[in-house]
Amino acid sequence: MAIIALVSAKGSPGVTTAALAAALSWHRRLVLAECDPAGGSILAGYLGGALDGPRGLGELAVGELRDGNLESAFWSQLVDLDAPRRERLLLPGVVDPAQAGSVTPLWQRFADFFTSLEQGLPPYDVLVDCGRLQVGGPPWPVLRAAAVVLLVTRAHLPDLSATRATVKAVERDFAEHRIPPGTLRLLVVGDGHGGSEISKALRLPVIARLPHDPRTAEVLGHGGTVRANRPLMRAAGALEVPVRALLDRRRARLAWPAAPAPRAVTAPSTPGVSGAV
Repeated sequence: MAIIALVSAKGSPGVTTAALAAALSWHRRLVLAECDPAGGSILAGYLGGALDGPRGLGELAVGELRDGNLESAFWSQLVDLDAPRRERLLLPGVVDPAQAGSVTPLWQRFADFFTSLEQGLPPYDVLVDCGRLQVGGPPWPVLRAAAVVLLVTRAHLPDLSATRATVKAVERDFAEHRIPPGTLRLLVVGDGHGGSEISKALRLPVIARLPHDPRTAEVLGHGGTVRANRPLMRAAGALEVPVRALLDRRRARLAWPAAPAPRAVTAPSTPGVSGAV
């Protein structure tokens, strides 16, 4: 299914929480990549700082700029969220602010590499937490490469007002770069206005709604035992169905091949991933 990107307008509508909940519920092999320019939070939050030494997007960027070794270094920077199965892998985001400048010029390189993982052996979907667009150096190339972009928003008027401007900005950018229509959808978080009302106001379909579930959000943000029967996890587990259906419809309409991508990347038989949970 290639790249599925999550992004928000501003504030904290729960992009990382939604992305992590979906990743822990996904039914295909998946890499969750924290590409928020403001920095990643899963290592220090959900994983409780359990890993020793630097790891993740920042280390990859520094190595790529120095040695051009993204393909060989990628697997050693991942964390197995479901060890030792290697089916749900995390690429942690930038932690050291000094590394942020190394990542920005490489967004296109990362976008191309993420796309190639769909054809890898074994293949991986890539769920990307892109954070907020109103920050310096947003990952536009990753959003343009995504098969589906989910714009995460809360359902109250101030949030929807900010989201409206972001919808226009994304649609304008996609039109300028000739991205086929139908990529962008709304992912609503929490209580508030109804889905049909939101869709009509923003002129964009709502693909799903994640319920207000503070207990699960606390676990995903700060660590603990994730319970699959909690409302947020059930809704996140169901998100894969409309996402896959949207992608299938777009591919059928545009007559896309089933697996478009650059050169495939093969995962090593014993990749350098380690379980932390």
